Amino acid sequence: MDRPDIELDHPAGQPLALVSLAALGVVYGDIGTSPLYVMKTIFDPVHGLTVNEGNVVGIISLIFWALMMVVSVKYITLILRADNHGEGGIMALLSLASSSVISHPQLRNILFLIGAFGAALFYGDGVITPAISVLSAVEGLEVATPLLKPYVVPITLIVLIALFLLQQRGTGGIGAIFGPVMLIWFSTLGFVGIINITAAPQILAALNPIHALGFCVSNGWLAFVALGAVVLAVTGGEALYADMGHFGAKPIRLAWYACVLPALTLNYLGQGALLLSNPAAISNPFYLLFPAWALYPAVGLATVATVIASQSVIAGVFSMTKQAIQLGLLPRMQIKYTSDRKIGQIYMPFVNWTLLAVVVMAVLGFGSSSSLASAYGFAVTATMVIETLLTFFVIRYAWNYPLFLCLLATGFFLAIDTSFFAATTLKLAEGGWFPLAIGTVIFFIMITWNRGRLLLLEHLRSAAIPLHPFLESLIKNPPARVSGTSVFLTADPAGVPHALLHNLAHNQVLHERVVFLTVDYREIPRIPVDQRLSVTPLIENCYQITVRYGFKDQPNLPYALELCKPYGLVFEPLNTSYFLSREIVVPSPGTGMAQWRERLFATMARNASNAAEYFKLPANRVLELGARVEI
Repeated sequence: MDRPDIELDHPAGQPLALVSLAALGVVYGDIGTSPLYVMKTIFDPVHGLTVNEGNVVGIISLIFWALMMVVSVKYITLILRADNHGEGGIMALLSLASSSVISHPQLRNILFLIGAFGAALFYGDGVITPAISVLSAVEGLEVATPLLKPYVVPITLIVLIALFLLQQRGTGGIGAIFGPVMLIWFSTLGFVGIINITAAPQILAALNPIHALGFCVSNGWLAFVALGAVVLAVTGGEALYADMGHFGAKPIRLAWYACVLPALTLNYLGQGALLLSNPAAISNPFYLLFPAWALYPAVGLATVATVIASQSVIAGVFSMTKQAIQLGLLPRMQIKYTSDRKIGQIYMPFVNWTLLAVVVMAVLGFGSSSSLASAYGFAVTATMVIETLLTFFVIRYAWNYPLFLCLLATGFFLAIDTSFFAATTLKLAEGGWFPLAIGTVIFFIMITWNRGRLLLLEHLRSAAIPLHPFLESLIKNPPARVSGTSVFLTADPAGVPHALLHNLAHNQVLHERVVFLTVDYREIPRIPVDQRLSVTPLIENCYQITVRYGFKDQPNLPYALELCKPYGLVFEPLNTSYFLSREIVVPSPGTGMAQWRERLFATMARNASNAAEYFKLPANRVLELGARVEI
């Protein structure tokens, strides 16, 4: 049988070139499709920046050095080193940072809130990225012929709806072509860039950072406004870190330096050269790089590339949600595994359809990539700032680097990140409020669920009967014992589960073997199989078992119980019954949370996915007993 608690899609042992090619299709889709809209957004007439040689060279220089500083130095060089047992992403960084300051409870709580807000903002990015990417690709039809302009939004919606419908079938069959398609895409970016550079080679002066600095000095406020659009060129850079667990740092670095960075640099230089030769091309500088005969193939290739970029973001939202559930930030949701071989490929129906609904609202509400660009960037830059802050605590407290060096390294990047963030705040009224609103709602849901779980657990522990004295008194006057094994799931290993009390009260029997099972989620990505569980014998064939999972493990309790064989415990599936306690939360006035938050928590608890399904328990062997609990 496959081991369901291990991520089977890790590329260990595969050739470096093959893994790097796969990384192109997953890691670099977002940043790789940015050339579709960045230059058009920067020189949008509403910003007041004129298309002249000084401004064009300065903007291209800013973009190039943003790619170098933010992606090459910050993410590739520094943050990829901050792995949490080989895993990356803001959840992994959050758990690494919080565990490094475990001796400072107040600081740990602050970092938890900051990290949770950063994770919540990712959902805003998950809405904007598919909308702006696909819409900007389809807008190429307008360049081919203005007659197709009324069909841009409908075609975009059709592509997006088809993409979200595809999620329930999984992407294992087509995922293998993502890398080769993106290789063609990046090759095309570089090729058309070179062709246009030859027409205006003076654009190569943009590689000198003096031009970026000169642009900022000479334009002042307009340069600051332009930063809010320049940052769009590095959106998706955080995916390098988030996907490190799937590919490893080395393939991601190789793909960046060997393919992505040269292609993006050449394409942005090419767009700059085009604008130097023809300032009117600012209407769509990306598609006007192509000759007329190549426009329709370019639109087709761009659409496929943006679909791949969107697919990666959607998969990232699924993965983020699963991790948040196991870290106690969100209620249980239905998770379907779409691949027998690759456990990382999951599908979450509620998340998928909710995300689609909000993406459709974004496309219809904003209507164009230029309008969506105003909404884009805020969530990304806020996440960049948060990741830099968390990185400081990792390198200071986990790696024990000197304070001066930590302040110097993270302070430099924090200055860059906060500059970009400050510039994107200017777009709050124009659309930046949209991803902020999404992130804020998700954040309040997260902290409400986390706080509610703590209050519920405190109540259960305060009202619980101590397990060991109860068993001793029970064995002195034992009820009738029947054959088989009963497994009682309990969050408090020191207390008597409500399900056991109800079973004794109503059935007045006890199975010949009784197991008290607690699931313990740790703030690390994965728990090795040899550390998966611990078994403690109690009295009269009663046992206490703790099963440990990391936030990227797949919970599967029947499989975990199979690991008990070395302890002399064999669980026959047809002779094992699982007893679950389902607490019905009743909001009440008191010292807990505000009433509206308690009602929100009660609603989420009531609608959370069934624990039996979540833990892969056999439906015909589960008995669930409810109890009303006031918080």
